[in-house]
Amino acid sequence: MTDLLDPKTTAVLVMDFQTLIVEGFAEGQEQLLDRTSRLIAAARKADAMVLYVVVGFRAGHPEINPHNPVFAPVRTSGLFASGTPGTEIHPAVAPKPEDVVVTKHRVGAFTGTDLDMVLRANGIHTLILAGIATSGVVLSTLRHAADADYRIIVASDCCSDRDPEVHRVLLEKVFPRQAKVQTSEEILSTLWITNNNVMARKCGP
Repeated sequence: MTDLLDPKTTAVLVMDFQTLIVEGFAEGQEQLLDRTSRLIAAARKADAMVLYVVVGFRAGHPEINPHNPVFAPVRTSGLFASGTPGTEIHPAVAPKPEDVVVTKHRVGAFTGTDLDMVLRANGIHTLILAGIATSGVVLSTLRHAADADYRIIVASDCCSDRDPEVHRVLLEKVFPRQAKVQTSEEILSTLWITNNNVMARKCGP
């Protein structure tokens, strides 16, 4: 029997789906956004937590060390300063007022943020990860979450990377060591809908 998810202890993490990142990194943008939007809608319908993670900096990028090889170019370019064009979450997967948005200053969603505090305060034990890029925020967040003893599910077709081979190796070889890797359809049909049906039978005659 397939393990069921308890919506009360499950959160979908929608990571780095900002306009600038979607346009610069994601292959098959429309399909990626459509699948992710459907996953988010199913989570909300099941009363699971939906939580967004975005990258952002204060004016002048004081959070970035000039020796950081990943973020130094961001500081030089001035990208991702708070409120600048491209930093907004893509409208196709935009948050609702009740959704939590966490701003990060590094690759991983946990580093230097209050993400862990928010998750534990809401009794979250299971994370469904969707993000751009697979080799960036998804990998870093998965590693941290696994070490922090979260149960992890990677929505494989709600992740994207500039390098298709790196994307494939991570999903097929690396992530399964610490997480369950499933397509959004598998999550929707096997987990959310099944769980709702079980709940309906319990509430019925």
